[in-house]
Amino acid sequence: MRRGKRPGWMLKIGKERIDILFRMAEDEFQANPQRSHRYTEIARNISKKYRIRMPRKWRRRFCKKCYRFLRPGANCTVRVTGGRVIFRWLECGHIMRFPYTEEKKEKRRNKIESYTNKKGTDEQIPVSTHNKCGESRGERKPY
Repeated sequence: MRRGKRPGWMLKIGKERIDILFRMAEDEFQANPQRSHRYTEIARNISKKYRIRMPRKWRRRFCKKCYRFLRPGANCTVRVTGGRVIFRWLECGHIMRFPYTEEKKEKRRNKIESYTNKKGTDEQIPVSTHNKCGESRGERKPY
């Protein structure tokens, strides 16, 4: 086989295997945490071998320092402060921070929509075509 990019069918099988391994790790964690850590390690090796990006839902489920499976409440703590989700592993002490701006943006959009669509007012708020200097966008003063 040539070196370089793998065929599509191989990548598809690799993604399926990664998903299966993480689901097995999730199910197995309560009974045997070491086995779930091993499943995570195998999934990571598959991802590296076939050069597949780890799916987002699984990317946040293992430690980037010790590569162990993450179970919130069991082997890590989760805090939400200042627009970030903070994971702290109890085993190795590693801290990961993820922003959650998408949820904040959606909340802001809903708030704006609620102001514009109040009961009794069906008109839309007009958007100004003028810039800060008071002139229209199409017109410019000669210097």
